[in-house]
Amino acid sequence: MTEIKSVGVIGAGQMGSGIAHVSALSGYDVYLYDVSEDRIEEGLATITGNLGRQMSKGQITEAERDAAVARLHAANGMEALADVDLAIEAATEDETVKRKIFAALCPVLKPEAMIASNTSSISITRLAATTDRPERFMGIHFMNPVPIMKLVELVRGIATEDETFEAAKVYVQRMGKTITVAEDFPAFIVNRILLPMINEAIYTLYEGVGSVEGIDTALKLGANHPMGPLQLADFIGLDTCLSIMQVLYEGLADSKYRPCPLLVKYVEAGWLGRKTNRGFYDYRGDEPVPTR
Repeated sequence: MTEIKSVGVIGAGQMGSGIAHVSALSGYDVYLYDVSEDRIEEGLATITGNLGRQMSKGQITEAERDAAVARLHAANGMEALADVDLAIEAATEDETVKRKIFAALCPVLKPEAMIASNTSSISITRLAATTDRPERFMGIHFMNPVPIMKLVELVRGIATEDETFEAAKVYVQRMGKTITVAEDFPAFIVNRILLPMINEAIYTLYEGVGSVEGIDTALKLGANHPMGPLQLADFIGLDTCLSIMQVLYEGLADSKYRPCPLLVKYVEAGWLGRKTNRGFYDYRGDEPVPTR
């Protein structure tokens, strides 16, 4: 079976830096790549800061932090991933963007290297078919924030070989994560259930059934959710929520997955949630304030 010792992560945003963080902490050599060196440096700084917080809370030792930092490398060009055993794409949830990444990545990788996508909704079979190694390709979907969330969804494409699947399982288990295996259907398990709930909460707001605060309070106290659905949507990113709903709507051709027009409006306004300081809440002050 393929032994994974080194991991390349493509995308130094919230998900990519989280994957790089847990991989380095678990003993893997990690090469973090993004389109600009500034983004790579920001990603590495975020990881170093988060490792420091884990150390200050007594979750890891100083030696573990230092060893993890030593395993992190800036990949200042796609060719820096030439020797990795596993390359994980963690770019924005846009199939066109992901296809371009795989087109640039495949000629660089060694023939035996595995490729994974952290996509939260897009067909693994379809993404794999754009590469030169569909049998060495699969979905490894981490939850956000990666260092905290325990679950990872493993998704095989139609061509994924058993050896690839088994190597991915070993990689994920070494990080102390719990695996759930999902079939290659739109949005897999977690987002197939979660995103329609969030979309329905937005419809509830759109139709005037409840206010932002009312809806979030109702789900937190009435269903014992740790975070209200609109607060969670802001945390995920409203653009990501919309992308996943569009994948569900187009992939399953069922009107129950139609994205709420209010969600579309917020995305068109550039109000994407926490990352832009405005979504269903305004985060520009000391306390979040509902925007409706």
